[in-house]
This record gives sequence, C-alpha cells and structure tokens, in this order.
Amino acid sequence: MALLDNITEPADLRGLSLPEIEQLAEEIRDFIVLAVSETGGHLGSNLGAVELTLALHRIFESPTDAILWDTGHQTYIHKIITGRRGSFSELRQGGGLSGYPSREESKHDFIENSHASTVLSYAHGLAVARDAGTSTHRHIVAVIGDGSMTGGMAYEALNNLGHSGRQVIIVLNDNGRSYAPTISNLTSVGTIDEADATGQTPRLPDRVTKKLSRKLTNIRLNPVYVRRQRKIENFLRELPVVGKQAEQGMEAFKAAVREFLQPPSFFEALGVRYIGPIDGHDVAALEIALLAAQQRSDEGPIVVHVLTQKGRGYPPAEDDDEKNLHDAPSFDPVTGPDKSVVTGYTHAFSDAIVKAAENDSRIIAITAAMPGPTGLLNFQDRFPQRFLDVGIAEQHAVTMAAGMAMGGLRPVVALYSTFLSRAWDQVVYDVAMHRLPVVFCLDRAGITGDDGPSHHGVYDMALLSKVPGMRVLAPSSVQELQQMFHDAMTLANDGPVVIRYPKGAARQVDEHDVGSGLLARTLRNGDGSLCILAVGKMVGAALLAAQQLADNNISATVWDVRSCAPLDPAMIANASTHAHVITIEDGIRDGGIGIAMADAITSLHTNASVSVLGLPTQFIPQAKPAVILARLGLDADGIVKTAQQLLKNSS
Repeated sequence: MALLDNITEPADLRGLSLPEIEQLAEEIRDFIVLAVSETGGHLGSNLGAVELTLALHRIFESPTDAILWDTGHQTYIHKIITGRRGSFSELRQGGGLSGYPSREESKHDFIENSHASTVLSYAHGLAVARDAGTSTHRHIVAVIGDGSMTGGMAYEALNNLGHSGRQVIIVLNDNGRSYAPTISNLTSVGTIDEADATGQTPRLPDRVTKKLSRKLTNIRLNPVYVRRQRKIENFLRELPVVGKQAEQGMEAFKAAVREFLQPPSFFEALGVRYIGPIDGHDVAALEIALLAAQQRSDEGPIVVHVLTQKGRGYPPAEDDDEKNLHDAPSFDPVTGPDKSVVTGYTHAFSDAIVKAAENDSRIIAITAAMPGPTGLLNFQDRFPQRFLDVGIAEQHAVTMAAGMAMGGLRPVVALYSTFLSRAWDQVVYDVAMHRLPVVFCLDRAGITGDDGPSHHGVYDMALLSKVPGMRVLAPSSVQELQQMFHDAMTLANDGPVVIRYPKGAARQVDEHDVGSGLLARTLRNGDGSLCILAVGKMVGAALLAAQQLADNNISATVWDVRSCAPLDPAMIANASTHAHVITIEDGIRDGGIGIAMADAITSLHTNASVSVLGLPTQFIPQAKPAVILARLGLDADGIVKTAQQLLKNSS
C-alpha cells in the first residue's frame, strides 16, 4: 500500500521515518505529474517544493501555526497533505479545486494570493494581531520564493519586519526562477551541486568560502551554540566600564565574518536573522533548520534560505530551459508536454514587435518575469540588448519605461492585464501625466478561465479609459492587433497607448479587412432597428449573433469599436440613429466602455435605447472562458436574447 494513501492531514506525517518521508516525496511527485497531465496546471514549482512542504508540516502544526504561501501556485503538495488529494481530478476546473490557496477549501489556507511578493506583508499583519491578543496563531511562517523576492513589496515588508522585531519565520524557497530565470542578485547565492551553472567546477577560493559558509550555518543551527552565544553576550554586556564596548566589538566581529562568508548578510543588516543556504531536497537538513528557526523565533524575524530545483524529479521539467514546466496544459505524462509555443493574439504581438523593431531602433521591450507567455522570446533572441526582464516588479517596469521614453526611446511594456493593476500609480502619474510615448501591450485581458478570479483581466478598460490622454485599443483579430501595434508607434508621439487582447484563439481576417488609427469600423449594415457595438474579442460573438438574428428577419448593424478611448464620434453618431443599441465587452460593466458609449449616445438627444452588456462587479470563479461568458450572457446567444427582448418590449 502506498504511503500517500494514509496521508489525510499534516499530523499523519509526523510518525514517518526519514526513509519513509523520502519514499512519500517520490509518490507525491508521481501523483502531481499524473494529476496535472489530466487537467493542466502549475507543475515545475510544485515538483521543486515537495520536501520543503513535507518538512514544514512535520515541524509546524497547521492551522495553529499559520503557514502562508507566496506564490500560491506552489501549494499543490500542501493541498494533498491537508486532505484534498481526492479533488485533484477537478483541479482548476469549474466548481473544482483551485490552483491556489483557497479559504473556502480548507482551514489550512489563510491567504488566496496568486499575485506575488505579498506574503511578508500578510505575515507582518498577522504577527501584529497575534501580539495584540486578537489572533491565536503561535508561529507565523511565510513561504516566499519562485521569484517573489524580486518584487518591491517584499522588500518593503522585510524592512518593516526587521524594524519591528516581530516574530515571523520566513522561508525563502530559492529555485532561481519565477516563470523565467529570477532577476535578482540576492537569491541563488549557493548551489545544491558542486558544479556551477556553466558546468564548470568553482575556483578553489570560492569552494573554500562556500564550505566555510556551510560550516558556519551548521554552527548557527546548533542550539548549544545559540545558548552559549547568548551567555557570552550577556557576560560581555555586564562587564564593568568596558561592557558596552566589548559587546559592540563582538557584534562587529560577527558582522565581519558574515560579510565575508555570507552574501545574504543583507537580511541581517535589516534586522532579520539568517540561516542558510539549506538543501531544499534534504528533509533532515530542512527539519534541523526549521527547528532552529522555531527555537530562535523570540529573537524577531528570521529567514531560512532554502535552495530547491524547479521541476525536480521529472526529466521533461528539469530539461525545460525556458520555464521548467512552470505551467502546462494536459499532456502525456510519459513524454511530457509539447514545447510551449505562443498562439493567437500573443503570437501576433510577437511578430509585430519584431517587425517594428527591425525598422525602429528606439523600440525597447520590457516585461516582468514573463518573456515567454507575453511572446517576447523571439524579440529577446533577435535584439538581446533591447530586451529587459525586470522580474516580478511591475511598478519598476512602468516607471523605468517612463525614463526611457524621456530619453528618446520607444518602450513597449508587455504584461498580463491583471498584473498591470500593480503599477496603477506609475501608469497614471509617471507615464500619462508626463504624456510619454510608452506602449502597453496587455495580454490575458478579459476572462482568462482556469486561474480564477485573481487572473481575469477585467479592470483594464474601465480604469485606463479614465486616464487623461490614454488611448485604449482592443483588437478583434490577429490582423487588427498587428495594425494597431504599427499605428501605436505613431500615436505614442502624443502620449501613452494601450493595446489589450485576450488569451487563446484569435479571429483571422483578410489582411486588408482592418481599420486604422483611432477609427471604428462598420462590419455589417442593418435597417436602423438594431445596432451592436462590440469591443475586441466580442466582435466574433456579435457577428454570429447578427447572422442568427438575420435568420429570424432581424437586421442588425455591427461595429468593431477598436478604439475604446477615445471613442470614434462617427460610430456614436451612427449608433444614435438606431432604435436600439447593444454594447458588449469582456470587461467590467460598471464604469466600462459600454457605459461610456451609452453616455455618448444619450448626449446626442436621441430616442435610441441602449442596453449595456459586460461583466458584473464581482470575483468570478474559475471555469473555461467560453463557459463563463455564456453564463453571463456575453456570447452570441446572449446577444440574441438581449436583442429579442429589446424588440419585444418596444413592440
């Protein structure tokens, strides 16, 4: 019988021997590969966190001890251990198991974060509540890694934690990656293997330094050493006359040793104790380190630096140079997933930026830890000196782009729509207020599906259309996106431009069947009874709806809005001549583009009735995008139903 069959809660781990834990780790890896092969999901980050998760749940007692995860996509093992193994057949499916921590799923999940670099702030807040007596948590353990330490918010929290002296245990899961290789000089100071990343054996002085560092780490993990250290410090402090100077001398000596042997003395300079680096696949070493951190928690915040290998134990993940199978669609577990390639709108953007950059040396591409998913790998290969990956640091990316634009460059910032919200202040006050020529290309706009409410890109149009001088474009086809990118290079002369587009398949049209600039396009002319104004991806649904209506002798005019801000006055004027108008978008309805179009039509003192279709202001659970849109009436059938109701009410 497999050991995994007997694990239903964390307490079940504590009676196992270390050899049994090692066997369990392999069983868990096999289970994760098979589960993700059926449903798709985050694979590499979870394969690298198996031993770490087991050690955490053996040393700490969740939920009395709060174990917080950042990023949340490395919690599959945590979910298995906390009784959710039977739900993995529905991982990331509608109504099924979330791909991230979920407070609704388990008492062991405290935060539902899937936006990185937030956990230290949560931990600081929970520590304040615990110390105030309003929370019963004993230890607060914040697991941060998979690139999250490249985010500025993590450093803000670290600074405040060190200053406050709050008792928080920080586990830095350093796998050298976020999605792409981690952009940081702080992490990956050690390696699990003796050879370096180039396959070369380190120089003798470096090997000596690393061995000394490990010896020092082992000494500092020894509780006898810790007790004696405190006795010596107390003895020196109490010496008559010279006590203070003696204590300061001891601290200076210790600091000098740390500075020479341990690059992460950065932490201790902030008032955060440091242990490591620890082999994150050695359960015995992990447990010793975590116990030591637990015993020293009264000293204030402490970091346990753990080195892990993303994709550990599954050759296709280990051999994936781009992302170690960070995420994957369903696949054959024997051979692994096919090589990841960009498709749809992302592929169109990839081609467009390379083509533009060949003719304009000012173009610089910037992304935040997502060169592959945003379609920039070809650009990176073609123009390596004009490509910048800043890590999980969207705020920095945007303001850096502002500086580039001030200096005469033409920066293109490629992000997921949901992650641009992390840099809202910078978009408004650093770019737009200066009217700078920055082009934002927002992938995964609208309903994204499997990753759930934190990843739906539903706020971009409502927010960005309110920024003075911002032009917001939404392509309805591959060819429209390429045209919009070309036009954006000129439009940016007057200030920032946003092009937002969805994940997945894209419409294909004739290369000449596109618009230009900030103008909308008429795709179908009706008899004046009904007009449909469709934004971006919704154009396909609008055309299908118009055909269904025509089959029922209802003639509809269809416009491709193209420019969400500013709106094309000719489109608004034409819509106002119709008896009924339907607007449809895959962004939030409240304050969205449909409301803006309705206001513009009404201002013309028309008798047209306007029905605005968009997403509700609520967190939308995971499901396939088509299923979500259909449920909300944002598909062809939904448009037809709305149109029929409008015409029925007016008859």
